Amino acid sequence: MLSRIDLRSSRLGPRELAQALPRAALDVSAAQAAVAPLIEDVRSRGAAALRDAAERFDGVRPVHLRVPAQAIAQALSDLDPAVREALELSIAHNRAGHAAQVPTERTTEVVPGGVITQRWIPVRRVGLYVPGGLAVYPSSVVMNAVAAQVAGVEQIAVASPPQAEFGGLPHPTILAACALLGLTEVYAVGGAQAIAMFAYGADAQNDIDRADTGGEVLCPGVDVITGPGNVYVAAAKRAVMGTVGIDAEAGPTEIAVLADAGANPEYVAADLLSQAEHDPNAGSVLITDSPELAEAVDAALERRLSATRHRDRAGTALNGPQSGIILVRDLEQGVRVADAYAAEHLEIHTADAAEVARRVRNAGAIFVGPFSPVPLGDYLAGSNHVLPTGGTARFAAGLSVMAFLKPVQLIEYDAGALEAMTPPLEVLATCEDLPAHGEAARARMG
Repeated sequence: MLSRIDLRSSRLGPRELAQALPRAALDVSAAQAAVAPLIEDVRSRGAAALRDAAERFDGVRPVHLRVPAQAIAQALSDLDPAVREALELSIAHNRAGHAAQVPTERTTEVVPGGVITQRWIPVRRVGLYVPGGLAVYPSSVVMNAVAAQVAGVEQIAVASPPQAEFGGLPHPTILAACALLGLTEVYAVGGAQAIAMFAYGADAQNDIDRADTGGEVLCPGVDVITGPGNVYVAAAKRAVMGTVGIDAEAGPTEIAVLADAGANPEYVAADLLSQAEHDPNAGSVLITDSPELAEAVDAALERRLSATRHRDRAGTALNGPQSGIILVRDLEQGVRVADAYAAEHLEIHTADAAEVARRVRNAGAIFVGPFSPVPLGDYLAGSNHVLPTGGTARFAAGLSVMAFLKPVQLIEYDAGALEAMTPPLEVLATCEDLPAHGEAARARMG
């Protein structure tokens, strides 16, 4: 089933390795031409453009762009109690996991009388995007909102596509998750138009919008936008970056499993399949030094695929060029290959898995041992599931409280400290031919 790449005799370096490995194609630049006029339309026409876009792309013209509070409350009331309990558990675990990320303020005395204080200041307002394509993702509401709340963000707005099946409102499970998190500013807006609304704000169009929002502005602009989406959402994020901050341009999901001969092929196959069911472009990659394990995983995958609900989309993903089995000569080369691939999700199924995990440099999140499957991180582990894709884990990290915090330094020197620093300051100012810099310090010396 999975294609094979045999690297056992290879001596490729990191760059060549990265090019040789399977990867889903994501051409964000090609999508930019499509989203540019849509973004400009939202920027100039506000709510009217949002309704037109919903009718065009979502097949419904929402009456309410801002979801009424009653609809959010009703969604929670109607939520399956088992789903509610699971979401509440996810929220609690993620609050604990994200609280551990919050940095502490620290003051350092650089010289007597001169101190630097490192503050961490949350942005004021954020926009969280929750997709509504092949599946419903209340877990994405949890992952984005909890990180922002723990960071101390004051205003959190959520956007999710309107659904014709639900009268032009987002999916009720999404609304129920918002209710559990105390989120009341929710918009029935999807795709690139939601990103434009968050970036530039949108004016109210009619009396319904004004009644929903209590004024002329439907949605004020935000400072940071986070959340996954399709290629058009990624292209829109790229277009507005600089006007606002963004988390990342998320591509199709991917999993790599680094496994040795002792790995359980059923576990490995189940985990590869779990990501393949997300999307026909999802990537599932096994890295192993055991040809016997590769054969066993292939057999298990075929059996499991035939019995799974989303076999068509999963089969397309598993048989696509973005998935495959990488044969390596030993575990050391396996780690190098894993680093070159820089997976969104990396599982370690080897002897001494914890030690091997510590040797990995590039991954969005690392799942250690046979009982830490990726789906645990998707929902309940306490980690965030919004992670870097497409090899960007070489330089990028998953969503955390840091996406919503700004490090700001406070510099406070007294007269004596400045006097002691003025001579070397003047030397450096003269060296750079900026004499007024030195004069600004000297002016305080009487």
